[in-house]
Amino acid sequence: MSSSTWENKVVGDTERFEISQPPELFARVDEEADVLIRDSVITTTLDSALNWARKNSIWPMSFGLACCAIEMMAMMASRYDISRFGAEVMRGSPRQSDLMIIAGRVSNKMAPVIRRLYRQMPEPKWVISMGACATSTGVFSNYALVPVNQVIPVDVYVPGCPPRPEQLIYSIMMLQEKIQAERGTLRKTLNLA
Repeated sequence: MSSSTWENKVVGDTERFEISQPPELFARVDEEADVLIRDSVITTTLDSALNWARKNSIWPMSFGLACCAIEMMAMMASRYDISRFGAEVMRGSPRQSDLMIIAGRVSNKMAPVIRRLYRQMPEPKWVISMGACATSTGVFSNYALVPVNQVIPVDVYVPGCPPRPEQLIYSIMMLQEKIQAERGTLRKTLNLA
């Protein structure tokens, strides 16, 4: 065998142990001379860190009013798996959620309930209007329905009748971009704004 071939030897009591693999394999990373501090340190602002944490831990409130709610439920199932985006925990209480997804028609009778639930949500809070009915009353042009933006402020609109689960996932990704781009988060968190 040539000297470049490595072989394992049985080590006896009197024999000295020799490495049977190339020495570069056992080299320590922390003893390398060309390691730069910039390769191991991350710098950011507190606003960016808070926004990153918020955008990756969105807790939507399950609030289905009509047929769009079926698509919202499909988004939570294993085929689409919204947990990949950090929005996996659907809450039944407004006090435990920070995203309200209005999925379906908003009637005059339901509008005060939506407003009350929105006010019970802790800050920061966001709203997604899902479907044509929630956004503009859709095909139901009558006195009983109102667009959701006349009741509470809306951050992202999802078009369609009913919109596909992929569209709702895309709207959550748009909301995450909006959350990450927010400025003054630390001041708002410390009540200094």
